[in-house]
Amino acid sequence: MLFTITVVFIVLITSAGWYASGSLHSTKQNAGTSTKKAITGETIPAKIKTCAIAAKRFTSAIKFNTQVCFLIDMNIESGKDRFFVYDMKSDSVLTTGLVTHGSCHQNWLAGRKYGNTVGCGCTSLGKYKIGNPYYGRFGLAYKLYGLDTSNSHAYDRFVVLHSMQCVAEDEVYPYPICQSDGCPAVSPGFLEKLASMINLSSRPVLLWIVD
Repeated sequence: MLFTITVVFIVLITSAGWYASGSLHSTKQNAGTSTKKAITGETIPAKIKTCAIAAKRFTSAIKFNTQVCFLIDMNIESGKDRFFVYDMKSDSVLTTGLVTHGSCHQNWLAGRKYGNTVGCGCTSLGKYKIGNPYYGRFGLAYKLYGLDTSNSHAYDRFVVLHSMQCVAEDEVYPYPICQSDGCPAVSPGFLEKLASMINLSSRPVLLWIVD
């Protein structure tokens, strides 16, 4: 009798654990359907505002898209939204998302480290021109062309904008997200939003990574 009760108890505990795990997984999967509100006024981070001012001048001077630009602040923790889609006409952040930084080919890079040499596996700071789309190992991706001395080898390094399944649709802080080999990788759902903006633009869109 005692053995039977023990077995039933173990089964109940296991089932409860499986149910909780399944519910959590379902919640994470559904998180991608949430709608993020635009950020305006004083709630926009000061660094993003400063970058946006410079981005306006830069995109106008070189005939890039002057409506929208993509700004990434790598100084923000990876589990928080640090990819900002900025509307330069209305001075507002249309939406935000998670984005990876490069691991520099370490099992796990603590903090941040930047590089521009071929094979370094690190994030390169600086301005990028978003080029043509193509389909690679991660599906849809966009070629990136470094416009500064700090990211001049981006194209040769195969640094591109793409999605990764390990990147969540919503913030997971205080937990970090996965790391890349230097590419600014986003979630699949967020890439769809970015792709719609890139594809509709008749001029190149600026992506700018800062720290």
